[in-house]
Amino acid sequence: MSERRFGVIGGGSWATAIVKMLTNNLDQVNWWMRNDKSIEYIEKHHHNPKYIRSAEFNVEKLNLSSDIASVVSSSDIIILATPSAFLNQVLGTLDKSAFENKTVISAIKGIIPQTNEIPADYLRNQFNVPENLLGMISGPCHAEEVAMERLSYLTIGSPDKNIAEEVADALSCRYIKTTTTDDLYGTELGAILKNVFAIAAGICHGLGYGDNFQSVLMSNSIQELERFVDKVSPVHRDVKGSAYLGDLLVTGYSLHSRNRRFGNYIGRGYSVGATKDEMRMVAEGYYAVKCIMDLNQKHQVDLPITESVFHILYEDIPARMEMRALADKLS
Repeated sequence: MSERRFGVIGGGSWATAIVKMLTNNLDQVNWWMRNDKSIEYIEKHHHNPKYIRSAEFNVEKLNLSSDIASVVSSSDIIILATPSAFLNQVLGTLDKSAFENKTVISAIKGIIPQTNEIPADYLRNQFNVPENLLGMISGPCHAEEVAMERLSYLTIGSPDKNIAEEVADALSCRYIKTTTTDDLYGTELGAILKNVFAIAAGICHGLGYGDNFQSVLMSNSIQELERFVDKVSPVHRDVKGSAYLGDLLVTGYSLHSRNRRFGNYIGRGYSVGATKDEMRMVAEGYYAVKCIMDLNQKHQVDLPITESVFHILYEDIPARMEMRALADKLS
């Protein structure tokens, strides 16, 4: 097991699940949370008061702190598990050299909206983290099922095989199985796009579309994902693998999926604002779809599902009208 020190940045569901996994194998885990009251609660009651309350921690293994600079400086491997929309704000107080000689692993499933970059590019451009020290954690996996210790699978991506295997070993346990890949950019883009497609699936469910149409939507989604990822990062990959197709399916179908839930509200007639208020959670696909549309101005890939979600969320096109038009484009 790795002797290097792990630090986790984030206080939400994914951060909670990742800390739970790490403490199965490691003697100490550094954990940054913004909220001092949440830290005090975890130290006293051994679970997160706001997210996945069923996940219980051995607090003797946790070094909890609201000082992000301290957590980063005392960790060798930093796992970022905060929503993409807030990452720029969370890391904004750090010096540009804060990650020097450190391995940085993203568990973020979205694009950084302030810079329109995937996490790997954001870390390279904003903090000068070299590509060989970057990594990515992808599914198919829901944090809620990790907390319940249901058998789950993770894919760890990094250009450096040793880093991918080190992180995979730290996360593996009785109920977590891991695989590794060197396709860092493909897994990141796939994780981002699947959230957009999950919103589409939720919209269709809210509108009353059945399983037959949903299966066509998902099969067209993986084709759309493959077209875009192969254009942006042209290397060989098998999108039928768990990190791509598996992650898409669990996000598109599961009741745990916040992106599917977000889309379901929209399909039922809620506005974007009302949906955000109702959920009180971040749906990464909402921010991602606009960024993907911006990125595609350069690449010009055929993205009918992504375009339909964008039209509904950002151009106020009625969901029923847009999905009826999309249905004629799918096969």
